[in-house]
Amino acid sequence: MNKDNKNTQINTAEQSKPAEKANKSGKGGFKAFMKSRKTKHGTAAVIIVAVVLAAVIVLNIVCSLLVDRFPALSFDLTANQVYGLQDDTKDYITHLEKDITIYPLSTEDKFTSNGEYFVQADKFLKSMESLSGHVKVKYTDLTQNPTFTTAYENIDWTQTNYVFLVECGENYRVLTIDDCFEYDQQSYYYYGSYSFTGSKVEQALVTAILNVTTDDKPIVDFITGNSEVDSKGLKNLLESNAYQINEVSLTTSQLEDGATVAVLFAPAVDLDLSAVEKIETWLENGGDYGKSLIYVANYNVQDTPNIDSLLEKWGMKMSNGLLFETDRNFLVTNNPFISLTDYNEVFTEGLKNSSIPCVSSFTRGIDITDEEKATPMLKSSSSSCILPYSEQENTDWDYKSAITGEPLNAAVKSTQKNTDEVASNVLVFGSYEMFSESVLAYNSYNNSAFFVNAVNTLADRDNVGITIEGKSMDSATLGIDVGTQAVLMVLLVIVIPLAVLAAGLVIWIRRRNR
Repeated sequence: MNKDNKNTQINTAEQSKPAEKANKSGKGGFKAFMKSRKTKHGTAAVIIVAVVLAAVIVLNIVCSLLVDRFPALSFDLTANQVYGLQDDTKDYITHLEKDITIYPLSTEDKFTSNGEYFVQADKFLKSMESLSGHVKVKYTDLTQNPTFTTAYENIDWTQTNYVFLVECGENYRVLTIDDCFEYDQQSYYYYGSYSFTGSKVEQALVTAILNVTTDDKPIVDFITGNSEVDSKGLKNLLESNAYQINEVSLTTSQLEDGATVAVLFAPAVDLDLSAVEKIETWLENGGDYGKSLIYVANYNVQDTPNIDSLLEKWGMKMSNGLLFETDRNFLVTNNPFISLTDYNEVFTEGLKNSSIPCVSSFTRGIDITDEEKATPMLKSSSSSCILPYSEQENTDWDYKSAITGEPLNAAVKSTQKNTDEVASNVLVFGSYEMFSESVLAYNSYNNSAFFVNAVNTLADRDNVGITIEGKSMDSATLGIDVGTQAVLMVLLVIVIPLAVLAAGLVIWIRRRNR
Protein backbone atom coordinates (compact mmCIF):
# COMPACT_ATOMS: atom_id res chain seq x y z
CA MET A 1 0.00 0.00 0.00
CA ASN A 2 1.41 3.37 -0.93
CA LYS A 3 1.79 6.32 1.30
CA ASP A 4 -1.18 8.22 -0.12
CA ASN A 5 -3.56 5.31 0.43
CA LYS A 6 -2.39 5.00 4.05
CA ASN A 7 -3.07 8.63 4.74
CA THR A 8 -6.55 8.30 3.19
CA GLN A 9 -7.41 5.33 5.40
CA ILE A 10 -6.18 7.12 8.51
CA ASN A 11 -8.19 10.23 7.73
CA THR A 12 -11.29 8.15 7.05
CA ALA A 13 -10.91 6.33 10.35
CA GLU A 14 -10.34 9.55 12.21
CA GLN A 15 -13.43 11.10 10.62
CA SER A 16 -15.58 8.10 11.51
CA LYS A 17 -14.75 8.30 15.23
CA PRO A 18 -16.53 11.62 15.86
CA ALA A 19 -19.47 10.33 13.81
CA GLU A 20 -19.68 7.19 15.92
CA LYS A 21 -19.38 9.33 19.02
CA ALA A 22 -22.13 11.54 17.73
CA ASN A 23 -24.28 8.50 16.98
CA LYS A 24 -23.71 7.18 20.45
CA SER A 25 -24.48 10.58 21.84
CA GLY A 26 -27.65 10.79 19.74
CA LYS A 27 -28.72 7.33 20.74
CA GLY A 28 -28.42 8.04 24.45
CA GLY A 29 -29.41 11.77 24.27
CA PHE A 30 -33.12 11.39 25.16
CA LYS A 31 -32.34 9.23 28.19
CA ALA A 32 -29.71 11.66 29.26
CA PHE A 33 -32.13 14.53 28.76
CA MET A 34 -34.81 12.84 30.84
CA LYS A 35 -32.28 12.16 33.59
CA SER A 36 -30.95 15.67 33.54
CA ARG A 37 -31.53 17.98 36.50
CA LYS A 38 -33.21 20.56 34.30
CA THR A 39 -35.80 18.06 33.05
CA LYS A 40 -36.52 16.76 36.52
CA HIS A 41 -37.18 20.29 37.82
CA GLY A 42 -39.30 21.15 34.76
CA THR A 43 -41.39 17.98 35.04
CA ALA A 44 -41.96 18.59 38.73
CA ALA A 45 -43.09 22.16 37.96
CA VAL A 46 -45.54 20.95 35.29
CA ILE A 47 -46.96 18.34 37.67
CA ILE A 48 -47.35 20.91 40.46
CA VAL A 49 -49.13 23.33 38.12
CA ALA A 50 -51.44 20.59 36.87
CA VAL A 51 -52.24 19.47 40.43
CA VAL A 52 -52.94 23.04 41.55
CA LEU A 53 -55.23 23.69 38.54
CA ALA A 54 -57.08 20.44 39.18
CA ALA A 55 -57.45 21.32 42.86
CA VAL A 56 -58.81 24.78 42.00
CA ILE A 57 -61.35 23.28 39.58
CA VAL A 58 -62.47 20.66 42.07
CA LEU A 59 -62.67 23.25 44.87
CA ASN A 60 -64.76 25.53 42.64
CA ILE A 61 -67.16 22.70 41.81
CA VAL A 62 -67.47 21.69 45.46
CA CYS A 63 -68.06 25.30 46.56
CA SER A 64 -70.72 25.77 43.87
CA LEU A 65 -72.50 22.61 44.99
CA LEU A 66 -72.33 23.68 48.63
CA VAL A 67 -73.67 27.17 47.87
CA ASP A 68 -76.53 25.67 45.85
CA ARG A 69 -77.31 23.35 48.75
CA PHE A 70 -76.67 25.91 51.50
CA PRO A 71 -77.22 29.48 50.16
CA ALA A 72 -76.23 30.95 53.51
CA LEU A 73 -72.60 30.03 52.70
CA SER A 74 -72.48 32.54 49.82
CA PHE A 75 -71.05 36.04 50.30
CA ASP A 76 -72.53 39.17 48.73
CA LEU A 77 -69.85 41.81 48.18
CA THR A 78 -72.11 44.36 46.45
CA ALA A 79 -72.46 47.81 48.01
CA ASN A 80 -76.00 47.39 49.40
CA GLN A 81 -76.11 43.57 49.51
CA VAL A 82 -78.49 43.34 46.54
CA TYR A 83 -78.33 39.53 46.53
CA GLY A 84 -78.64 39.07 50.28
CA LEU A 85 -81.64 39.24 52.59
CA GLN A 86 -81.83 42.16 54.99
CA ASP A 87 -81.32 41.53 58.70
CA ASP A 88 -84.99 42.15 59.54
CA THR A 89 -86.02 39.52 56.99
CA LYS A 90 -83.53 36.98 58.31
CA ASP A 91 -84.72 37.54 61.88
CA TYR A 92 -88.38 37.24 60.88
CA ILE A 93 -87.91 34.12 58.73
CA THR A 94 -85.74 32.43 61.36
CA HIS A 95 -88.46 32.80 64.00
CA LEU A 96 -91.36 31.53 61.88
CA GLU A 97 -93.49 28.97 63.69
CA LYS A 98 -95.90 28.05 60.88
CA ASP A 99 -95.23 26.15 57.67
CA ILE A 100 -95.08 28.36 54.58
CA THR A 101 -95.00 27.30 50.94
CA ILE A 102 -93.90 29.79 48.28
CA TYR A 103 -94.90 28.91 44.73
CA PRO A 104 -93.04 30.79 41.99
CA LEU A 105 -95.53 30.36 39.14
CA SER A 106 -93.01 29.15 36.55
CA THR A 107 -90.20 26.66 36.09
CA GLU A 108 -86.95 27.72 37.70
CA ASP A 109 -85.13 27.99 34.37
CA LYS A 110 -87.86 30.10 32.82
CA PHE A 111 -88.07 32.24 35.98
CA THR A 112 -84.37 33.12 36.12
CA SER A 113 -84.19 33.67 32.35
CA ASN A 114 -86.33 36.79 32.77
CA GLY A 115 -83.30 38.81 33.85
CA GLU A 116 -81.07 39.80 36.75
CA TYR A 117 -83.93 40.83 39.06
CA PHE A 118 -85.42 37.35 38.78
CA VAL A 119 -82.00 35.80 39.47
CA GLN A 120 -81.88 38.01 42.55
CA ALA A 121 -85.39 36.83 43.55
CA ASP A 122 -84.32 33.20 43.12
CA LYS A 123 -81.43 33.78 45.52
CA PHE A 124 -83.84 35.38 48.03
CA LEU A 125 -86.07 32.31 47.86
CA LYS A 126 -83.20 29.88 48.38
CA SER A 127 -81.91 31.92 51.31
CA MET A 128 -85.34 31.94 52.96
CA GLU A 129 -85.64 28.18 52.51
CA SER A 130 -82.21 27.62 54.03
CA LEU A 131 -82.93 29.85 57.04
CA SER A 132 -86.03 28.03 58.20
CA GLY A 133 -87.36 24.51 58.02
CA HIS A 134 -90.83 26.07 57.89
CA VAL A 135 -90.28 27.58 54.43
CA LYS A 136 -90.57 25.51 51.26
CA VAL A 137 -90.13 26.80 47.71
CA LYS A 138 -91.89 24.89 44.92
CA TYR A 139 -91.55 26.10 41.36
CA THR A 140 -94.86 25.39 39.62
CA ASP A 141 -95.49 25.95 35.91
CA LEU A 142 -99.22 26.53 35.41
CA THR A 143 -99.06 25.40 31.77
CA GLN A 144 -97.70 22.02 32.85
CA ASN A 145 -99.91 21.78 35.92
CA PRO A 146 -103.28 23.39 34.99
CA THR A 147 -105.15 21.77 37.88
CA PHE A 148 -103.05 23.74 40.39
CA THR A 149 -105.36 26.77 40.14
CA THR A 150 -108.50 24.85 41.14
CA ALA A 151 -107.49 24.90 44.81
CA TYR A 152 -107.48 28.73 44.86
CA GLU A 153 -110.95 29.80 43.77
CA ASN A 154 -110.71 33.36 45.11
CA ILE A 155 -107.98 34.30 42.61
CA ASP A 156 -108.80 35.62 39.15
CA TRP A 157 -106.60 33.29 37.11
CA THR A 158 -107.46 35.06 33.85
CA GLN A 159 -104.74 37.55 34.77
CA THR A 160 -101.28 36.69 33.49
CA ASN A 161 -99.08 38.89 35.67
CA TYR A 162 -98.92 36.68 38.77
CA VAL A 163 -95.42 35.88 40.01
CA PHE A 164 -95.80 34.11 43.38
CA LEU A 165 -98.43 32.43 45.49
CA VAL A 166 -97.70 32.29 49.23
CA GLU A 167 -99.64 29.75 51.27
CA CYS A 168 -100.01 28.88 54.95
CA GLY A 169 -102.69 26.32 55.75
CA GLU A 170 -105.95 27.62 54.31
CA ASN A 171 -104.64 31.17 53.95
CA TYR A 172 -102.97 32.29 50.74
CA ARG A 173 -101.94 35.45 48.94
CA VAL A 174 -100.96 35.95 45.31
CA LEU A 175 -98.33 38.50 44.24
CA THR A 176 -98.24 40.27 40.88
CA ILE A 177 -95.41 41.80 38.89
CA ASP A 178 -96.48 45.22 40.21
CA ASP A 179 -96.18 43.92 43.78
CA CYS A 180 -92.69 42.54 43.22
CA PHE A 181 -90.87 44.75 40.71
CA GLU A 182 -90.49 48.30 39.53
CA TYR A 183 -90.46 48.80 35.77
CA ASP A 184 -90.63 51.48 33.09
CA GLN A 185 -94.37 52.15 32.84
CA GLN A 186 -94.04 54.16 29.63
CA SER A 187 -92.05 51.42 27.90
CA TYR A 188 -94.64 48.84 28.92
CA TYR A 189 -97.48 51.07 27.70
CA TYR A 190 -95.93 51.61 24.27
CA TYR A 191 -94.18 48.29 23.62
CA GLY A 192 -95.98 45.83 25.89
CA SER A 193 -92.68 44.56 27.34
CA TYR A 194 -91.22 44.96 30.82
CA SER A 195 -88.05 46.94 31.42
CA PHE A 196 -87.33 46.30 35.09
CA THR A 197 -85.64 49.01 37.15
CA GLY A 198 -85.94 47.78 40.73
CA SER A 199 -87.01 44.95 43.01
CA LYS A 200 -89.63 44.83 45.76
CA VAL A 201 -89.60 41.03 45.96
CA GLU A 202 -88.18 40.77 49.47
CA GLN A 203 -90.72 43.20 50.92
CA ALA A 204 -93.59 41.61 48.98
CA LEU A 205 -92.73 38.10 50.16
CA VAL A 206 -92.27 39.10 53.80
CA THR A 207 -95.54 41.03 53.96
CA ALA A 208 -97.34 38.16 52.19
CA ILE A 209 -95.97 35.69 54.74
CA LEU A 210 -96.98 38.06 57.55
CA ASN A 211 -100.51 38.19 56.16
CA VAL A 212 -101.04 34.45 55.66
CA THR A 213 -99.62 33.59 59.09
CA THR A 214 -101.78 36.14 60.97
CA ASP A 215 -105.12 34.66 61.95
CA ASP A 216 -106.67 37.53 63.92
CA LYS A 217 -105.93 40.76 62.08
CA PRO A 218 -106.56 44.00 63.98
CA ILE A 219 -109.32 46.06 62.38
CA VAL A 220 -108.71 49.62 61.17
CA ASP A 221 -111.83 51.59 60.21
CA PHE A 222 -111.41 54.33 57.58
CA ILE A 223 -114.14 56.94 58.03
CA THR A 224 -115.84 57.83 54.73
CA GLY A 225 -118.60 60.16 53.51
CA ASN A 226 -116.81 63.51 53.84
CA SER A 227 -115.17 63.83 50.40
CA GLU A 228 -111.89 62.46 51.70
CA VAL A 229 -108.66 62.53 49.72
CA ASP A 230 -107.67 59.14 48.28
CA SER A 231 -105.97 57.10 51.01
CA LYS A 232 -104.97 54.13 48.83
CA GLY A 233 -101.28 54.32 49.78
CA LEU A 234 -102.01 54.24 53.51
CA LYS A 235 -104.55 51.43 53.17
CA ASN A 236 -102.10 49.32 51.14
CA LEU A 237 -99.40 49.95 53.73
CA LEU A 238 -101.61 48.72 56.57
CA GLU A 239 -102.93 45.74 54.61
CA SER A 240 -99.35 44.73 53.82
CA ASN A 241 -98.70 44.71 57.56
CA ALA A 242 -101.60 42.33 58.25
CA TYR A 243 -104.36 44.78 59.19
CA GLN A 244 -107.96 44.33 58.14
CA ILE A 245 -109.18 47.54 56.49
CA ASN A 246 -112.87 48.43 56.63
CA GLU A 247 -114.64 51.55 55.37
CA VAL A 248 -117.34 53.04 57.60
CA SER A 249 -119.68 55.93 56.81
CA LEU A 250 -120.74 57.69 60.00
CA THR A 251 -123.78 59.01 58.18
CA THR A 252 -125.37 55.58 57.98
CA SER A 253 -123.35 53.50 60.44
CA GLN A 254 -120.91 53.72 63.34
CA LEU A 255 -117.39 52.65 64.12
CA GLU A 256 -117.03 48.94 64.87
CA ASP A 257 -116.65 47.79 68.45
CA GLY A 258 -113.94 45.38 67.25
CA ALA A 259 -111.90 48.12 65.56
CA THR A 260 -108.80 49.17 67.45
CA VAL A 261 -107.92 52.17 65.28
CA ALA A 262 -110.02 54.57 63.20
CA VAL A 263 -108.61 56.88 60.52
CA LEU A 264 -110.15 60.16 59.36
CA PHE A 265 -108.08 60.92 56.28
CA ALA A 266 -108.13 64.45 54.87
CA PRO A 267 -111.88 65.22 54.72
CA ALA A 268 -112.79 68.04 52.36
CA VAL A 269 -115.89 68.91 54.39
CA ASP A 270 -116.47 69.13 58.12
CA LEU A 271 -118.02 66.26 60.06
CA ASP A 272 -121.56 66.78 61.26
CA LEU A 273 -122.28 66.81 64.98
CA SER A 274 -123.71 63.29 65.01
CA ALA A 275 -120.52 61.92 63.43
CA VAL A 276 -118.40 63.67 66.06
CA GLU A 277 -120.60 62.22 68.81
CA LYS A 278 -120.17 58.71 67.37
CA ILE A 279 -116.38 59.13 67.39
CA GLU A 280 -116.39 60.41 70.98
CA THR A 281 -118.62 57.52 72.11
CA TRP A 282 -116.36 55.02 70.37
CA LEU A 283 -113.21 56.51 71.96
CA GLU A 284 -114.77 56.35 75.43
CA ASN A 285 -115.75 52.72 74.72
CA GLY A 286 -118.22 52.52 77.62
CA GLY A 287 -115.49 53.63 80.00
CA ASP A 288 -113.11 50.88 78.91
CA TYR A 289 -111.15 53.14 76.56
CA GLY A 290 -108.42 51.35 74.50
CA LYS A 291 -109.34 53.02 71.17
CA SER A 292 -107.34 55.36 68.94
CA LEU A 293 -108.35 57.91 66.29
CA ILE A 294 -105.85 59.11 63.68
CA TYR A 295 -106.81 62.41 62.06
CA VAL A 296 -104.85 63.45 58.97
CA ALA A 297 -105.61 67.07 58.11
CA ASN A 298 -106.46 68.50 54.71
CA TYR A 299 -104.43 71.69 54.36
CA ASN A 300 -106.80 72.97 51.68
CA VAL A 301 -109.70 73.06 54.16
CA GLN A 302 -109.85 75.68 56.94
CA ASP A 303 -113.45 75.81 58.10
CA THR A 304 -114.02 72.65 60.21
CA PRO A 305 -115.63 73.84 63.49
CA ASN A 306 -116.96 70.41 64.48
CA ILE A 307 -113.59 68.69 64.00
CA ASP A 308 -111.93 71.60 65.80
CA SER A 309 -114.32 71.13 68.73
CA LEU A 310 -113.33 67.46 68.98
CA LEU A 311 -109.63 68.30 68.95
CA GLU A 312 -110.03 71.00 71.62
CA LYS A 313 -111.36 68.39 74.05
CA TRP A 314 -108.09 66.51 73.51
CA GLY A 315 -105.89 69.56 74.10
CA MET A 316 -105.08 70.45 70.49
CA LYS A 317 -105.86 73.15 67.96
CA MET A 318 -105.02 73.43 64.25
CA SER A 319 -103.06 76.57 63.36
CA ASN A 320 -104.50 78.89 60.75
CA GLY A 321 -101.61 78.47 58.32
CA LEU A 322 -98.84 76.23 56.96
CA LEU A 323 -95.39 75.38 58.30
CA PHE A 324 -92.78 77.56 56.60
CA GLU A 325 -89.19 76.31 57.00
CA THR A 326 -86.31 78.81 56.75
CA ASP A 327 -83.41 76.55 57.79
CA ARG A 328 -81.82 75.11 54.63
CA ASN A 329 -80.55 72.13 56.60
CA PHE A 330 -84.18 71.02 57.01
CA LEU A 331 -85.33 71.72 53.44
CA VAL A 332 -85.79 68.80 51.04
CA THR A 333 -85.88 71.09 48.01
CA ASN A 334 -85.95 74.86 47.77
CA ASN A 335 -89.64 74.73 48.65
CA PRO A 336 -90.06 76.07 52.23
CA PHE A 337 -93.31 74.06 52.62
CA ILE A 338 -91.49 70.70 52.24
CA SER A 339 -89.09 69.98 55.08
CA LEU A 340 -87.63 67.34 57.39
CA THR A 341 -88.86 66.89 60.93
CA ASP A 342 -87.38 65.85 64.26
CA TYR A 343 -88.74 63.05 66.45
CA ASN A 344 -89.91 63.72 69.99
CA GLU A 345 -89.31 60.19 71.36
CA VAL A 346 -92.95 59.24 70.72
CA PHE A 347 -93.44 56.02 68.70
CA THR A 348 -89.70 55.84 68.00
CA GLU A 349 -89.09 52.65 69.96
CA GLY A 350 -89.19 49.81 67.47
CA LEU A 351 -88.24 51.94 64.48
CA LYS A 352 -85.74 50.13 62.28
CA ASN A 353 -83.66 53.30 61.84
CA SER A 354 -84.60 56.38 63.85
CA SER A 355 -81.78 58.34 62.20
CA ILE A 356 -83.90 58.53 59.02
CA PRO A 357 -86.26 61.53 59.31
CA CYS A 358 -89.89 61.94 58.35
CA VAL A 359 -90.74 64.59 55.80
CA SER A 360 -93.63 67.03 56.15
CA SER A 361 -95.23 68.60 53.09
CA PHE A 362 -97.73 71.48 53.05
CA THR A 363 -98.43 70.87 56.69
CA ARG A 364 -100.77 72.75 59.01
CA GLY A 365 -99.19 73.50 62.34
CA ILE A 366 -100.75 71.96 65.45
CA ASP A 367 -100.92 73.95 68.69
CA ILE A 368 -101.01 72.16 72.04
CA THR A 369 -103.51 73.74 74.42
CA ASP A 370 -103.28 71.13 77.19
CA GLU A 371 -99.78 69.76 77.81
CA GLU A 372 -101.08 67.19 80.30
CA LYS A 373 -102.96 65.46 77.48
CA ALA A 374 -101.01 66.25 74.31
CA THR A 375 -97.38 65.90 73.32
CA PRO A 376 -95.55 66.44 69.99
CA MET A 377 -94.66 63.46 67.79
CA LEU A 378 -92.91 65.29 64.93
CA LYS A 379 -91.46 68.79 65.16
CA SER A 380 -89.98 71.32 62.77
CA SER A 381 -86.75 73.23 63.38
CA SER A 382 -86.67 76.29 65.63
CA SER A 383 -86.16 78.40 62.50
CA SER A 384 -89.62 77.65 61.11
CA CYS A 385 -92.77 79.71 61.34
CA ILE A 386 -96.42 79.68 60.30
CA LEU A 387 -97.44 81.34 57.06
CA PRO A 388 -101.05 82.43 57.71
CA TYR A 389 -103.61 81.62 55.05
CA SER A 390 -104.42 85.32 54.95
CA GLU A 391 -100.82 86.17 53.96
CA GLN A 392 -100.29 83.57 51.26
CA GLU A 393 -100.92 86.08 48.48
CA ASN A 394 -98.88 88.78 50.18
CA THR A 395 -95.46 88.97 48.49
CA ASP A 396 -94.28 91.43 51.16
CA TRP A 397 -94.91 89.07 54.05
CA ASP A 398 -91.94 89.15 56.46
CA TYR A 399 -91.20 85.59 57.57
CA LYS A 400 -88.43 86.72 59.93
CA SER A 401 -90.89 88.50 62.22
CA ALA A 402 -93.01 85.30 62.34
CA ILE A 403 -90.20 83.11 63.69
CA THR A 404 -90.63 82.50 67.42
CA GLY A 405 -87.43 80.54 67.92
CA GLU A 406 -89.36 77.46 69.07
CA PRO A 407 -89.98 74.24 67.08
CA LEU A 408 -93.48 73.86 65.65
CA ASN A 409 -95.58 70.72 65.68
CA ALA A 410 -96.20 68.72 62.50
CA ALA A 411 -97.82 65.82 64.39
CA VAL A 412 -99.23 65.53 67.92
CA LYS A 413 -100.49 62.69 70.12
CA SER A 414 -103.10 63.19 72.85
CA THR A 415 -103.95 60.60 75.50
CA GLN A 416 -106.80 60.23 78.00
CA LYS A 417 -106.99 57.36 80.50
CA ASN A 418 -109.67 55.77 82.62
CA THR A 419 -109.31 54.86 86.27
CA ASP A 420 -107.61 51.61 85.33
CA GLU A 421 -104.96 53.56 83.37
CA VAL A 422 -106.25 52.20 80.05
CA ALA A 423 -105.74 54.87 77.40
CA SER A 424 -107.57 56.10 74.33
CA ASN A 425 -105.60 58.27 71.92
CA VAL A 426 -106.08 60.88 69.25
CA LEU A 427 -103.19 61.35 66.80
CA VAL A 428 -103.13 64.37 64.51
CA PHE A 429 -100.91 64.77 61.44
CA GLY A 430 -100.81 68.18 59.80
CA SER A 431 -100.97 67.05 56.17
CA TYR A 432 -102.17 64.17 54.02
CA GLU A 433 -99.22 64.78 51.69
CA MET A 434 -97.07 63.07 54.31
CA PHE A 435 -98.79 59.80 53.38
CA SER A 436 -99.11 60.04 49.62
CA GLU A 437 -98.14 56.89 47.70
CA SER A 438 -94.97 58.54 46.39
CA VAL A 439 -93.75 59.65 49.84
CA LEU A 440 -94.57 56.28 51.42
CA ALA A 441 -92.46 54.59 48.73
CA TYR A 442 -89.33 56.63 49.51
CA ASN A 443 -86.73 54.66 51.49
CA SER A 444 -84.91 57.90 52.29
CA TYR A 445 -87.82 59.03 54.51
CA ASN A 446 -89.31 57.24 57.50
CA ASN A 447 -92.96 58.21 56.98
CA SER A 448 -94.19 54.69 56.22
CA ALA A 449 -92.11 53.06 58.98
CA PHE A 450 -93.15 55.69 61.53
CA PHE A 451 -96.85 55.33 60.74
CA VAL A 452 -96.76 51.51 60.87
CA ASN A 453 -94.81 51.61 64.11
CA ALA A 454 -97.37 54.02 65.62
CA VAL A 455 -100.34 51.86 64.61
CA ASN A 456 -98.57 48.69 65.81
CA THR A 457 -98.03 50.34 69.19
CA LEU A 458 -101.65 51.50 69.42
CA ALA A 459 -102.82 47.98 68.52
CA ASP A 460 -100.37 46.33 70.95
CA ARG A 461 -98.45 44.74 68.09
CA ASP A 462 -94.99 46.07 68.85
CA ASN A 463 -92.28 44.94 66.40
CA VAL A 464 -94.73 43.08 64.16
CA GLY A 465 -94.57 45.38 61.14
CA ILE A 466 -91.52 44.96 58.95
CA THR A 467 -90.37 47.66 56.56
CA ILE A 468 -88.05 46.21 53.89
CA GLU A 469 -86.23 48.46 51.46
CA GLY A 470 -86.41 47.80 47.73
CA LYS A 471 -83.18 47.11 45.87
CA SER A 472 -81.91 48.21 42.50
CA MET A 473 -79.30 46.31 40.53
CA ASP A 474 -77.86 49.66 39.44
CA SER A 475 -76.00 49.72 42.73
CA ALA A 476 -74.74 46.14 42.47
CA THR A 477 -71.10 47.19 42.74
CA LEU A 478 -68.45 46.14 45.21
CA GLY A 479 -69.10 47.77 48.55
CA ILE A 480 -65.75 49.54 48.94
CA ASP A 481 -64.96 53.19 49.36
CA VAL A 482 -62.54 55.32 47.31
CA GLY A 483 -59.66 54.80 49.73
CA THR A 484 -60.03 51.03 49.64
CA GLN A 485 -60.23 51.13 45.85
CA ALA A 486 -56.91 53.00 45.73
CA VAL A 487 -55.24 50.51 48.07
CA LEU A 488 -56.51 47.56 46.02
CA MET A 489 -55.32 49.17 42.79
CA VAL A 490 -51.80 49.72 44.16
CA LEU A 491 -51.75 46.20 45.60
CA LEU A 492 -53.04 44.38 42.50
CA VAL A 493 -51.54 46.55 39.78
CA ILE A 494 -48.14 47.42 41.29
CA VAL A 495 -47.14 45.54 44.45
CA ILE A 496 -48.12 41.97 43.51
CA PRO A 497 -46.79 42.14 39.90
CA LEU A 498 -43.48 43.61 41.12
CA ALA A 499 -43.20 40.95 43.83
CA VAL A 500 -43.79 38.18 41.28
CA LEU A 501 -41.22 39.74 38.91
CA ALA A 502 -38.65 40.06 41.69
CA ALA A 503 -39.19 36.45 42.79
CA GLY A 504 -38.76 35.29 39.21
CA LEU A 505 -35.49 37.20 38.79
CA VAL A 506 -34.09 35.81 42.03
CA ILE A 507 -34.91 32.22 41.04
CA TRP A 508 -33.49 32.72 37.54
CA ILE A 509 -30.21 34.21 38.84
CA ARG A 510 -29.75 31.46 41.44
CA ARG A 511 -30.32 28.69 38.88
CA ARG A 512 -27.96 30.30 36.38
CA ASN A 513 -25.16 30.50 38.93
CA ARG A 514 -25.38 26.81 39.87
